[in-house]
Amino acid sequence: MPSFDITSEVNKVELRNAIDQCNKEVANRFDFKGSDARIEQSEFTLAVFADDDFKLKQLMDVFTAKCAKRGVDVRALEPKGTEKISGDKIKHTVEVKNGIESEQAKKIVKLIKDNKLKVQASIQGTAVRVSGAKKDDLQTAIQLVKKSITDIPLQFQNFRD
Repeated sequence: MPSFDITSEVNKVELRNAIDQCNKEVANRFDFKGSDARIEQSEFTLAVFADDDFKLKQLMDVFTAKCAKRGVDVRALEPKGTEKISGDKIKHTVEVKNGIESEQAKKIVKLIKDNKLKVQASIQGTAVRVSGAKKDDLQTAIQLVKKSITDIPLQFQNFRD
């Protein structure tokens, strides 16, 4: 029976490259001379360090531009909060969403079932598996999900006959 998986993953290598490029550009920019502006990564959490709110915003603008160039969808980046550290310096935490959360997965399954397509959708951990008798039905389901779900980046993988 033909099937495919709906996932939401970030390419870790491209994310790392975007962080490295951003840090390199900030180190060479005149308006960041003498500042301690940088981005550090630990698995799926980014720590953005800057001297003040203005530099933090500038750093995030450079980072989102680098992500866009590297093909990393910025919808997968979720800002968590800003905290003050020694003196005037601030630390901003950004979480990288990986996988589809259960609420979002339920929403996708409900969307597919409500449209009465001839496919079955089931939640498989952090992915949604869609299976059906015909490839055309699966392609219709892909188009429906692409059109309806826009708040998170989705990939359609493991298309099997």
